[in-house]
Amino acid sequence: MRKEVIGNATLFLGDCLEILPTLENVDAVITDPPYGVNLGSYSSHVIGNAPYESFHDTPENVAKIVVPAVRLARAVATRAAITPGTRCAWFYPPPDELGAVYFPAGAGFSRWGFTCSQPILFYGKDPYMPRHKKPNSVRCTELTEKNGHPCPKPVGLMEWLVDRASVNGETVLDPFMGSGTTGVACMNLGRKFIGIEIEPKYFDIACRRIDDAQRQQRLFA
Repeated sequence: MRKEVIGNATLFLGDCLEILPTLENVDAVITDPPYGVNLGSYSSHVIGNAPYESFHDTPENVAKIVVPAVRLARAVATRAAITPGTRCAWFYPPPDELGAVYFPAGAGFSRWGFTCSQPILFYGKDPYMPRHKKPNSVRCTELTEKNGHPCPKPVGLMEWLVDRASVNGETVLDPFMGSGTTGVACMNLGRKFIGIEIEPKYFDIACRRIDDAQRQQRLFA
């Protein structure tokens, strides 16, 4: 296991199933885990993407690895917001609330044509209720940056999700950090961040991006 501390971010390179039981409690789990769509294979509904390094993106592995990891992460968190994709969403425990991300231009193919929405699984209590009421869903037209990860999320989308599921100063955990977009969003919004990634290539990308985000925040400050 490798550990990097970059300002308000603590990043672990290793297996989240082994690292999660060693962590202290956090305020929120916010993560975009693998969807189980055979990413990069000929049978995939996601067109033009390379496969993940260090993970075979199958429904079997989502059930065997991803869902147990999310359960472990939820056990140390007050609340959680998970974007599980559509194919394996029913593998997860029933959420306390269901939201959605709407992609007008589409987000890949499904068995019923273009996929234009992805669910958000919310667990725990809304951090803004009862004083404030915010939408539980969002429209996304932002393009993702090409950063070396096969399936990064737009920074603006993850900023919306981080802001929706946590408040300023809280600690956010992402057990499937990937290229670190959740961490970048946390740095931009004044959250502390704990990220776990098993692939060294993506881990190094995440370290660089999160460091860059903190430098930008210090520059503007």
